[in-house]
Amino acid sequence: MVYEPAEDSYFFAKFLRDYIKGKNIESCLDMGTGSGILTEAVSEVIDLKNILSVDIDKLSVDIVRNKGFKCIESNLFDKVNGSYDLIIFNAPYLPFDEREPKFSRIATTGGNRGDEISVKFLKQAKRYLNKNGKILLLISSLTPMNKIEKFGAKIVAKKKIFMEELKILEIQF
Repeated sequence: MVYEPAEDSYFFAKFLRDYIKGKNIESCLDMGTGSGILTEAVSEVIDLKNILSVDIDKLSVDIVRNKGFKCIESNLFDKVNGSYDLIIFNAPYLPFDEREPKFSRIATTGGNRGDEISVKFLKQAKRYLNKNGKILLLISSLTPMNKIEKFGAKIVAKKKIFMEELKILEIQF
């Protein structure tokens, strides 16, 4: 299932356009690209050849490739090579809910608590960052923060939606 852009995607894309301007960012990895909306936002500011999109879902990979972007099918960093100035991830951040259809859980559910995929991503990401590289991770107020905070995450943007608050975290190792 391709994760179609929603409030979180539009919020993150707008933030990215502003965040990147004026910064010396030459390469970007878009983890969990879904529809490719964040890759599109980044491509407005940096050269296309320096952007790699990644998704676990083959259909998402095909869609993003058809938009003209370099995209690979991978479970997090399993098939990723190289290092990047910026790694972005609109992670699946919701806690497990048995009422949610199985086909959509891969795009929305971050594990039983909601933070498991984000924590696994952060443990792996350091090896793929250039010196002074940064990670931007979008999560929700529904996502437990205690394990994520151990990575030195700082909140750089927030947006209230419905019964939750979206947060964009910046992490630099």
